[in-house]
Amino acid sequence: MDIMETIKEQVESNPILLYMKGSPNQPQCGFSARTVQALMACGERFAYVDVLSNPDIRANLPKYANWPTFPQLWVNGELVGGCDIVAEMAESGELETLVKEAAAAQQSA
Repeated sequence: MDIMETIKEQVESNPILLYMKGSPNQPQCGFSARTVQALMACGERFAYVDVLSNPDIRANLPKYANWPTFPQLWVNGELVGGCDIVAEMAESGELETLVKEAAAAQQSA
């Protein structure tokens, strides 16, 4: 399967997906760590892809997303953004609303 197809499938099949460096339990960069904390505070499960152990995804996701950096949070197939955007949304309460709606939609599907 083409790497772009793989990314598309990951994005479309996971309502809440974080592309990050490392894992939620062991983030490998500060930006990933902060993004994971904000996501975990929402209290919903989310999928993640470690771009360090998936170099093809690490190389191609910025082209797919038109977003150059990691982490990248995707909700309902759309790029939400990186650490700064996620942190701002967490502060305003937007992130929790978005994440809970995505999780609820998946549970009722």
